[in-house]
Amino acid sequence: MHAPPKPYWPNCGGRPPVTGSLQRLAHRLPFFYGWIVLASASSTQVVRNASASLTLAVFIYPLAADPELGWSRTLISGAASVGGLAASALSPLVGWLIDRYGARFVLASSVFIMGLATISLAWATIPIFFYIFYGISRVIFASPIPIGASVVVSRWFVRMRGRTNGILFASHSIGLVAFPLIASAVIASHGWPAAWIVLGALVWIIALVPVTILIVQQPEDLGLRPDGDPEPEMNGEDEGSGDNGDGTDGTAAEVPAPPEEPAWTLKEAMRTPALWILAAGVGTLFLVQAGINTHLAALLRDEGLSVFQSGLGLSLSAAFMGAGSLAWGWVAERFPVRYVLTGVAVAVAIPALLFLTTDTTFEGLAFSALFGFGVGGMLSVPPVAYADYYGRRSLGAIRGVTEPFTSLEQAIGTVAAGLVFDLTGSYDIALTVFASLGGLTAVALLFARPPVRQTL
Repeated sequence: MHAPPKPYWPNCGGRPPVTGSLQRLAHRLPFFYGWIVLASASSTQVVRNASASLTLAVFIYPLAADPELGWSRTLISGAASVGGLAASALSPLVGWLIDRYGARFVLASSVFIMGLATISLAWATIPIFFYIFYGISRVIFASPIPIGASVVVSRWFVRMRGRTNGILFASHSIGLVAFPLIASAVIASHGWPAAWIVLGALVWIIALVPVTILIVQQPEDLGLRPDGDPEPEMNGEDEGSGDNGDGTDGTAAEVPAPPEEPAWTLKEAMRTPALWILAAGVGTLFLVQAGINTHLAALLRDEGLSVFQSGLGLSLSAAFMGAGSLAWGWVAERFPVRYVLTGVAVAVAIPALLFLTTDTTFEGLAFSALFGFGVGGMLSVPPVAYADYYGRRSLGAIRGVTEPFTSLEQAIGTVAAGLVFDLTGSYDIALTVFASLGGLTAVALLFARPPVRQTL
């Protein structure tokens, strides 16, 4: 009998390994249990779109047109900004909770609360309750679900971290296409209150059971290793070890060594320039993303596209976002991550500039798809960068500190683009600024070199 394998770094929060039926399942499966964790985490990326901006956009017209409510479009859309700002304040707490209590606790409670808050919107007929319930759901959309899901996937996969984060965030694009369509259909047939109830129920049906039962914080908790790698054997201690005659050891030569990971604490990471370059750079890219995405339909309409064609542009952007998540994640496994992030920044800046030249329907649709492809890299590559640079031990806390840059700058981008249009009657100045910011960010990210500990 072999003793249970020891983790090569301590369990988060000192939790004991998981035992019982889940451990037996993990060791009997013909494939690595991490793929089940990835699928469970991906379910949260699908359902978080109950609070996506595109989903809210479907509700704006019927809510504003309801004479019993008497709400303006500004009042309705303002709930998203309030939720985003609240998420930026709560992100550090979310990161700490993930490291302390585990991703299962954070994701399961988040999915339950999001479903409840979404269903409650069916009875939110005064602004304060609409802001409370949608704000709660939007906080979960922006903070605990994306942080918790990407952290747990990055803990289960090291060598395959890029592709698995790509798969994780590609699932977001599935929900981004499906949830607005479902909401539109239910609103047309049964009204907006029923649509909120259906979306909230889908949140529970799709994600609540997987994250509650199947999520495990890290492979070591089940006696496994990241990526499903075998436990390394000790040279010269097992029977049959020795020279094969070809200069190799007979037992351990075929077994990969443990991955040598960095293990930075939050305090140590906060002293490194790379953390703040990554946080500010990624945040700036999300400023560009929010500024363009929120106004993309209106931008395409201004360029002469029809309502249907503008909607097609949004769908293409969402679909190519999923493809981009997969492609950029694959690239992140093969090249230094700071160079990949630079490429992502360029891929976002170029279509921002090209939108200024849109003259035909084909160009509008093509540039929308190209922009979505770049945004896909913004979703999948930063989690890889943080995990590769700082390791798994305090990854939740580190992500919690950096995420406010994203939430705050997204709010700025949305408001800035709208303000520019109101003042000038055009998005041209905003697009020029966004393209310039993308180019400057590409240069800045080149300086986000992997951190090195100072030695005395």
